Amino acid sequence: MPKPLSRIADRITSEIARLAENFSHLKIMHFCGTHEHTITYHGLRSIIPQNIELIAGPGCPVCILPASIVDEAVRLSMEGVYVLTYGDVYRLPGSEKSLHEARSEGAKVKPVYGFLDAVKISKTSLRNEDVVFLAAGFETTLPTILSQVKLGKVPNNLTILLACRNTVAAMRYILENKVHRLNGIIAPGHVSAIIGASAWSFVATEHGVPVVVAGFEPLDVLIAVLNILSQNIEGKAYLENEYSRVVSWNGNTEAKKLMSELLIVSDGYWRGIGLIPKSAWRFREKYRRYDAIEEYGLDVEKPGIDLKPGCRCAEIVLGMAKPTDCPLFMKSCTPSRPLGPCMVSVEGTCRIWAIYGSGYRA
Repeated sequence: MPKPLSRIADRITSEIARLAENFSHLKIMHFCGTHEHTITYHGLRSIIPQNIELIAGPGCPVCILPASIVDEAVRLSMEGVYVLTYGDVYRLPGSEKSLHEARSEGAKVKPVYGFLDAVKISKTSLRNEDVVFLAAGFETTLPTILSQVKLGKVPNNLTILLACRNTVAAMRYILENKVHRLNGIIAPGHVSAIIGASAWSFVATEHGVPVVVAGFEPLDVLIAVLNILSQNIEGKAYLENEYSRVVSWNGNTEAKKLMSELLIVSDGYWRGIGLIPKSAWRFREKYRRYDAIEEYGLDVEKPGIDLKPGCRCAEIVLGMAKPTDCPLFMKSCTPSRPLGPCMVSVEGTCRIWAIYGSGYRA
């Protein structure tokens, strides 16, 4: 960190330490894998007081993708349909195998950079193939896909297995089911750029929990922690938009309009967690021709084997356990040979801890 920024960070951490003396323990959940990367990579847990606990929430879209969806994608690929998806999803375990493992057995699978890449490939090298794009992600990735659908640029041989999830619904689930007694929430900056800071106001107004939309630099996270401490000192809970350089109050109105026009909200399964109400999307009737679930009669809700025996990814995703609490962590489950979903994605807490360390004091 450059010296001027380091001096600012020192002042912020000093103020955090001063305010933290008023509490025996504070638990703050962040809701983005990129926040976990920032916190761990920069060792932020080691420079704030030990009575402030920063825990990761379900902010990794690959980690929460149900095995049943992977299973159906694997089945399609082995039956002759070309399945394209992101590199992280490519390695994600299904009930029996990943798409990567299916490819080694001759299945038609190809990792791509994104949906625009899938469109291009479907028009060129795979123009004589039936192609499915497995779309994982949160609200951030949806507009890129939907814009191509709306503009009529999706080729006839390409359909979409839409497996994106709604972050606000998951946050409601955590708060309404009292999974934690939280003293603050750091809301995701990427998602909020689309849905707007206002989408998180319910955290404070309905549940009395301070909430800060934050960016991804170390200073952003430290400022968010300081703001949450200040709200706890005041005995008030409100929404603060720390990431105003990117996130507006209402978000990207064109993107939200596109989502509303093309999609309907439905209940959705989250790996290891179960059914979360209003947390998934399906194409509206007018756009069902793009829906791989309809096109191929996929059963994405049938039970799959989400977690291997001993894997604690579901608890880790909910912030109820740390990666080091899992008996498989860095033993049978490693970044080069992941058994659990949290070890696959660059946004997975287990993978981040495996590569950069936990950031906790010994």
